[in-house]
Amino acid sequence: MDRIDRYLPKYDFNERHACEVKASPDVVIAIAAAYRPESDPFFRRMIALREVPMRGLRRLLRREGPAPASFGMQNFLLLEQAAGNSLVYGLVGRFWRTDYGLVTLPDGEAFRAYGEPGVPKLALAFRAEAIGEGRTRLSTETRVFCPDRGAWLRFAPYWYAIRPVSGLIRARILASIRRQSERLAAG
Repeated sequence: MDRIDRYLPKYDFNERHACEVKASPDVVIAIAAAYRPESDPFFRRMIALREVPMRGLRRLLRREGPAPASFGMQNFLLLEQAAGNSLVYGLVGRFWRTDYGLVTLPDGEAFRAYGEPGVPKLALAFRAEAIGEGRTRLSTETRVFCPDRGAWLRFAPYWYAIRPVSGLIRARILASIRRQSERLAAG
């Protein structure tokens, strides 16, 4: 059983990507745990584009105070980290809303138990698996569970609109983790 199954065994949407890395699983997963997609200019540009409606609405309504921070890994809850081979993150919200409609939860148990109607749950996992000769298969999977038809109907158009960019971001994340892991492994 993959660790992601403990947190989101049922799901309505998913996306998987993988690559081969010339480094050990413990090095690869350590780099994955430290990776921040916000360091990628492409990610920052895509998030900035995604947040144009939120920032425009803020200006239109003349909201005072500092603007909310851009979306990034700081929004995810680390659900579980298994030494040397996997990471699972969680996120709960109405992702189609301009502000993402995020729900803050304290821990993995709260994530598992959460079930408010209309609010999807997302799990993001990284897995590093030794495949021999100092190589590792690094994979990532994103799953989204919609608790009811209303949530599904709201989330589906959002998913299909963002999925191509999400796929590019995942591929870039894996490539960056591979480069960093291989540099570290080489010395």
